[in-house]
Order: sequence, then structure tokens, then C-alpha cells
Amino acid sequence: MSVDFEVVAQPRAAAGKGASRRLRREGLVPAIVYGAHKEPEAISVSHNELLKHLEHEAFYSHVLDLKIGDAGTKVVLKDLQRHPAKPFILHADFMRVSQDEKLKMVVPLHFVNEEKCAGVKMGGVISHNLTEIEISCLPKDLPEFISIDMTELDVGGIVHLSEIQLPAGVELAHAPDPDEPVVVIHGARSGGDEEAEEGGESEG
Repeated sequence: MSVDFEVVAQPRAAAGKGASRRLRREGLVPAIVYGAHKEPEAISVSHNELLKHLEHEAFYSHVLDLKIGDAGTKVVLKDLQRHPAKPFILHADFMRVSQDEKLKMVVPLHFVNEEKCAGVKMGGVISHNLTEIEISCLPKDLPEFISIDMTELDVGGIVHLSEIQLPAGVELAHAPDPDEPVVVIHGARSGGDEEAEEGGESEG
């Protein structure tokens, strides 16, 4: 893992909508941390600091250092509630992780070498059916993303869910359809040109 994230939080005692509104007016985001066979703990984090972290894609699929006062714990971000119309974070959920217990996380897919893709060079068009997948692994094996090399994919080529090369220690959390297409190279659409040519001949 190439990046380390530290989230500074403070415990919060007051609960309810009124207390949450007061926190937001103070530039804080109400949040909760749970898991690892411990009681959930209500906390608050700086809205601006959280927004800065969220600019990094890796923050969503990374083991984070959460500091609550003087205590530190390892967590992952499990849920965010955003304002429907404004760039505000309303609430955050963090889950404690245990080094010997597997966790399920959604991680992004990175499609690499698309410009070198054999199918694209032949006029094909790339169609991404999935841009993220849910995986299961120990915290130490959690990848920031999964890479899919597009170099050798020809026109008509398909990468199925079951064909994704996963890092060591990582497995799909659930695969209801292992044959689900992740990315497809469609042939160039030539039907419109052919119809236009036929139309031109009939008119002449």
C-alpha cells in the first residue's frame, strides 16, 4: 500500500438530529465506528479534512489509521451519506478491522493499456460493464484497486468476472454469475455507413 491515511476524530456524547446539526454547523461530520467485537462508538471528524481524504480514490479501499483522542485503531470506510444537492458529507461509517479476520470491500477496477488494446487498434470500441467489484481478504492483503490489462484483447473479446486476475490472498466476495462480462470490445459500427451507401445508390 503506497499511501497512509490518518483520520483524526473526537468522541461525541450527544445523539439525535439536533446534535448532528450543531456538529455540522461547527464544521464537523457525525460518524460512528463499529466492528471487531466491540461496542459502536459515536465520533466526529473534521468535514474539510474528510473531504481532502475523499479526493483520493485509495481512501475508499484502504486500511485507515483512526485516532480518537489519544487512542488509535485500524478501520475502513464502509459508508458515506452525502447531501443530495450540496457538496456536504452528512455522516460517515467506519468499521474496525482485525488483522486475522477477513473483510469485504468494494474496490475499483483499473483498465490499463487501453490505448494499446489490439481491438481498439482495429477500430473496436471498449465497453466497461463493471467499474468496481466486491472482494474478500485479510486487511494486510487489501488492494487499492484491481488492474485489468487490455493489451491483447481483440474485437469481440470479453473479460468475464471469473477471469479477473486477483492478487494473492484476495478472492471475490460473491460471484452470482462468474460469466458476467466486465469489459467488452465491440466491433466498429458500420451498419449506418452501409445503409447510407445503399440509400445513395437507390436515389441515383
